[in-house]
Amino acid sequence: MKLKMLLGCLPVLFFFSTLFAQQHDMKGWQLLDPAKDSFYGISLNNTYQFLASKKPKQVVVAVIDSGVDTTHEDLKNVLWHNPKEIPGNGKDDDGNGYVDDVYGWNFLGNENGENLSKDVDERTRVYYRFKNQFSGKSIDEDTMNELEKEQYNTWLKAASEIQSGGNDQTELMYMNMMLKLMHKNDKKLQDEMQKKVYSIDDVEQFAPKSTEGKQAKFALLTLAKLAELDNSMTNTEIINELDDEIESKQQSVDAKTTAPPNYRAQIIGDDYYNINDRYYGNSDVMAGDPMHGTHVSGIIAAQRDNNIGMQGVANDVKIMMIRAVPQGDEYDKDIALAIKYAVDNGAKVINMSFGKGYSPEKQWVDEAVRYAESKDVLIVHAAGNEAEDIDSTDNYPNSDLKAFHTTATNFITVGASSDKHIGSGNIIASFSNYGAGEVNVFAPGVKIYSTLPGGNRYGFLQGTSMAAPVVAGVAALIRSYFPDLSAQQVKYAIEKSVVQLPDSVLVQEPGTNKTVPVKDLCSSGGFLNAYAAVQLAATLKPETPAQNKQDTPKIKLQNNITNK
Repeated sequence: MKLKMLLGCLPVLFFFSTLFAQQHDMKGWQLLDPAKDSFYGISLNNTYQFLASKKPKQVVVAVIDSGVDTTHEDLKNVLWHNPKEIPGNGKDDDGNGYVDDVYGWNFLGNENGENLSKDVDERTRVYYRFKNQFSGKSIDEDTMNELEKEQYNTWLKAASEIQSGGNDQTELMYMNMMLKLMHKNDKKLQDEMQKKVYSIDDVEQFAPKSTEGKQAKFALLTLAKLAELDNSMTNTEIINELDDEIESKQQSVDAKTTAPPNYRAQIIGDDYYNINDRYYGNSDVMAGDPMHGTHVSGIIAAQRDNNIGMQGVANDVKIMMIRAVPQGDEYDKDIALAIKYAVDNGAKVINMSFGKGYSPEKQWVDEAVRYAESKDVLIVHAAGNEAEDIDSTDNYPNSDLKAFHTTATNFITVGASSDKHIGSGNIIASFSNYGAGEVNVFAPGVKIYSTLPGGNRYGFLQGTSMAAPVVAGVAALIRSYFPDLSAQQVKYAIEKSVVQLPDSVLVQEPGTNKTVPVKDLCSSGGFLNAYAAVQLAATLKPETPAQNKQDTPKIKLQNNITNK
């Protein structure tokens, strides 16, 4: 959601109403065909018609995320089950170090069943981790080794950003005003509608009798329009989102003067700076708030043949859930171990819909990505939602394997596309990160309808987090129908088959008023098309073992114990 982008528009909520045009039915638009349906979707029906004579092979897709609702009607039949694990017996039946890992693993918990749900951003963690070591000290970089120099420069960047956040307090004030206004209007609408929980669509259909009720309706619909909220969102969901934004902003304000609690040490209790201390967590992949991971999983593989809910991109796929992303920034150690868990347990595609601007233990993640590369596993990563050029702005994880002085060949970074029928009509999502070097392809990521926690709930979310699983679904589809192709060949098929616009057709560069050709925003210069990708995949010959060989990482996992 983009509620935090409304701060400059807050007065509008007090003084203006808005008219809402009849919307197209956006459910599943990402699967449609540009020529037939006039939507910039991925042409999935054509894809399955092309593949009709072929027999697929089941593929495991690991989703490293916030968790998944294992009871959901559209997901329960497509979830991976560890074939060597006996559910609920409290034993590590397969000997992999993880007890009862039936659906995957939760790296954000402990053996007592306690789980980490929220944490602070990595910038704050970096700032306070090294503050006593560097703040107010006379530093001679010539006497430092490479690791110490990198840590010092990272700390300087974090300190500068934290201390320069001069608008945080003002933004927090406006956000609290917005929340107060929302509560006031919510109470009035609840009273007049005689409903405790209602959707934006309910408010659109409601005809208030009082002047106060009409004002409350106009204010809520104006908020929904400006934030591009979906009509299925409820009053409680909007308020919860505002609460989360305010909590995050309050943390940014507090970080200037106060070190945050060490939530990880309180709950998880691992030796964080020891990468070899890896057998922590628990098997509860539904812990915390699994909304994000549930939505992502549905985009990839929601059951296609049950005539309920929605359809995922790929059939013959099993989703392995690895919970490693709290609300707040993920930890490098958890991500590195999650990638390794996915590889060791048979995943052929890994979806990673998360990211951050700091990665103090990047070498661990690099080593894990390289390990996945050596085992022929494709990684799909969301580019991020800051409307920034990540060719010049730090964004992690990424394909630059510094520890190996090379670029990962099994790594796809995905930006979010939209459609002329949606919102402002921009083809590139206004929030999407971009980069002619770092972003490989754009895929649908605005108003994406998918599974939500609750057993049988569905709704719209948006972000590059939703675009990445569309690509992961197509990658899984190719690996299912063309199982002899390598991860590098699947990446090639996806990137070389994109739908490109003529150079004369310009799109708006996110975060700016500039219009540019798509090739200036991503390396492939185009948009994901499943039909074209499988057609290209069908022409590729499997690589010989020598061609496909990726050396097993030669760098032994190192612990980062500086200033432990």
